[in-house]
Amino acid sequence: MKSVFVLLTMLFLFGTATADDCVECHTKISPNMVTDWKLSKHFDNDISCADCHGDGHSSAADVDRVSLPTPETCRTCHEIQVEQFSKGKHAFAWAALKSMPTTHQLPMAMNDGMKGCGGCHKVGLKSEEEIAGLKEHGAGFGVASCDACHTRHTFSVKEAQQPQACQTCHMGFDHPQWEMYSSSKHGVRYLLKQNGTLPESTPAPTCQTCHMPDGNHEVHTPWGFLAVRLPLSEDPVWKADQVTILQALGVLDMEGNPTPRLEVVKAAQVARLDQESFDAEREKMIDVCSSCHSENFAKGELAKGDEMIREVDHLLAEGIRIIADLYKDGVLAKPESYAAPFPDLLTFHDAPTHIEQILFEMHLKHRMRAFQGVFHANPDYALWYGWSEMIRDLQKIKEIAAEMRLAHKG
Repeated sequence: MKSVFVLLTMLFLFGTATADDCVECHTKISPNMVTDWKLSKHFDNDISCADCHGDGHSSAADVDRVSLPTPETCRTCHEIQVEQFSKGKHAFAWAALKSMPTTHQLPMAMNDGMKGCGGCHKVGLKSEEEIAGLKEHGAGFGVASCDACHTRHTFSVKEAQQPQACQTCHMGFDHPQWEMYSSSKHGVRYLLKQNGTLPESTPAPTCQTCHMPDGNHEVHTPWGFLAVRLPLSEDPVWKADQVTILQALGVLDMEGNPTPRLEVVKAAQVARLDQESFDAEREKMIDVCSSCHSENFAKGELAKGDEMIREVDHLLAEGIRIIADLYKDGVLAKPESYAAPFPDLLTFHDAPTHIEQILFEMHLKHRMRAFQGVFHANPDYALWYGWSEMIRDLQKIKEIAAEMRLAHKG
């Protein structure tokens, strides 16, 4: 350690560090970082530390002057990919996190500290002011976005093309796409290909095959994250259910007019809000599916996902209306923060009562699993972790509501 200190002191006294100085010092301080860089195409193409980190840092005394890469740094060489990324859903992940009322109820370490929702949503684009704020509070690392999939400092394309690259964020409570995919026939077939059981030439889709065709970094899905869309269905029952859900999401008022929150949803691109954008994303998906299946089969399977959304919307809307009636009748106190006479589905973590917590899990956990399970070709998730759980959620809501009404009568 003494030699490292001497080297850093000399760099501080005698000027800016050279590429060789960076390597010599960091080989002693953070050797695996250097190993990663030497494995990368950056190393093969003489991309040095200063190309990404600037030349402001030359010693232990000025570490705060090191530049941390942002997508704009990567754009210097990867303009097409950054431009595509900036138009896709991943780029809006940070905006979506900041716009969710529930996330502001969490401890700082969970969001800005990158140990909860922020740990994955940091992939989204951030302003210079936001980056500066994160750095000030000790969470200024990992703001490049690209490095969420292309891990520092190898920045491997091959790594980012593997389905496991998606696993960190797309698994668990309300993002269990990894579990759905990996246990579906699509995922099993690819994992058998990875371990050599099936030949390398075996057609087997990855997450990227369907969601990033031809390496396009502009990632979208037809229904979006929340499976809500405009225009509304022509089916009067489904339309009424959709309106109820949109009102509980706070994007429509009680007269059916857009609220300011709809503008936030538009900005975060979590939903398709016109027929043209929905059709464009659906056609892209059909094209991908048709490389392995007939177009007729592909359209039929996607239609099953649409039908599942209709079914789960009916269950969710009933649950919303039951709790709204409790508010209306004075049986359950409506939180002052809820603008509409409905429970606010975007305030998940701070649900004030057990019955509301059940509803919010019904929405963000079980409804998601039901329709995503269908779209990811996973019957187990669609049925047991999705649809069946929603049935149980609704039954609990009905039973608790009945008990509350009896208690309220005295």
